[in-house]
Amino acid sequence: MVDATFTPRTAVGLRSERGPVLASVMLTTGLVALDSTIIATAVPSVVRDLGGFSQFPWLFSVYLLTAAVTTPLYGKLADVVGRRPVMFAGIAAFLVGSVLCGFAWSMLTLIVFRAVQGVGAGAIQPMSMTIIGDLYTVEERARVQGYVAGVWGVSSVIGPAIGGVFADYLSWRWIFFVNIPVGLAAVWMLVRNLKERVERRQHRIDYLGASLLVAGCTLLILGTLEGGITWAWTSVPSVAIFSGGAVLMVAFWFVERRAAEPVLPLWVFRHRILVGGNLVALVVGALLIGLTSFVPSFAQGVLGASAVGAGFVVAAMSLGWPIAATLSGQVYLRIGFRDTSLAGGAVIVAGSVMCAVLGRYTGIGWLTVACFVIGVGLGLTSSPTLVALQSVVGWDRRGVVTGTNMFFRSIGSAVGGAVFGAIANTTLDRRFAAAPPGVRERLGGADATDVVLKGKDTQPAVLEYARGSLYAATHHVFIALACVAVLGAGAVLLMPRRATPLP
Repeated sequence: MVDATFTPRTAVGLRSERGPVLASVMLTTGLVALDSTIIATAVPSVVRDLGGFSQFPWLFSVYLLTAAVTTPLYGKLADVVGRRPVMFAGIAAFLVGSVLCGFAWSMLTLIVFRAVQGVGAGAIQPMSMTIIGDLYTVEERARVQGYVAGVWGVSSVIGPAIGGVFADYLSWRWIFFVNIPVGLAAVWMLVRNLKERVERRQHRIDYLGASLLVAGCTLLILGTLEGGITWAWTSVPSVAIFSGGAVLMVAFWFVERRAAEPVLPLWVFRHRILVGGNLVALVVGALLIGLTSFVPSFAQGVLGASAVGAGFVVAAMSLGWPIAATLSGQVYLRIGFRDTSLAGGAVIVAGSVMCAVLGRYTGIGWLTVACFVIGVGLGLTSSPTLVALQSVVGWDRRGVVTGTNMFFRSIGSAVGGAVFGAIANTTLDRRFAAAPPGVRERLGGADATDVVLKGKDTQPAVLEYARGSLYAATHHVFIALACVAVLGAGAVLLMPRRATPLP
């Protein structure tokens, strides 16, 4: 029995050829996923051409930042003007940013243009999931979202490889130029196949609320991303940024209480199913950033795998997710959304514990199996949760609900990346400070990954100590991931057993 049914609240019709629309959604999702990772292996080439090595981390941070803070705004706009114009605007901003990145003449301009790309990505991600929610029934959505999750997973794995190929054999600028034909193909398919009729009425745009939300989230995410890296957590800049962000978010809350059409309505925080689903998204974002950041380092630096081997380990998670998401539709039709997600949460905990108990000399196969198990758990948790959230609201509120869920996943990635990075860095600092005298001098201020992965020191004692330090750091991160997985299972319990339409 299906958990929820609903009748659209507004006179909105949507006509489409679903296959081509899904293909275009998968293309645009692939673009966003590729550009999150593709530049990683091209950084040396970029720095060689543009300089500014100390600024290159901003190429990643600013993209994540602008994508995250704009996502709720696009979700609201989609419920006002429709999915098509918001999706087209997002693709346009993304492609304009891509062209500008390809022609960047300095590291500063490249960072600014990456921010433009992020503004476009902030629309593409929630609109893709919202369009799927519009086109497909409750029974079909998990399978289709499994396809999209598979695209994201594959793109995140092959992105660094493609970036390296472009950087070595063509130019790093082609990393961005290649987006143009793919993006235009997606637009063409959407124009031809996605039609919607939106009820036109007067709207009062919540400009003040939107400004406060963007400014407050920007400060909070910026402080999280750069804290402990660009400045110390207890430094004046860090305290000022977090304080300013908190003040703006409190002001945003008061404004939204009185706004006629709030950009992020507070009712999304009043219903158990929405609160639980968004907390699950927060955990999923944290788990993803932790696994994709530290599993490759563990595979290469501790277990001695090649870069290709490390890629296959991460690919195991990317394989498990879409398989489980595709099958989850049959499961939640029988036992319900919450119980399916809870089973997925238990599988995630099991896979995370498998990672946490890995030893220094464990075979690479055990890590691969653990990542596959986690991927299965993510597929059983993430897709049913999002389908549940979309199923309890009508067309006129689905954009806000989906956008909010994507926003929480982005926040989870930002916070998770900062927390797990702090855990790893703290462990490495303590290990290096306690190194034997002969080793300590050789290590200096190096990073364990520099020593182990890049061959900066060939002395066996130094390599062995650095490898042990990297193991300790990733081991602590894996323990933290297991704790986060338990919290995710707890978040699922906040959701009601039956997902009934919201009033």
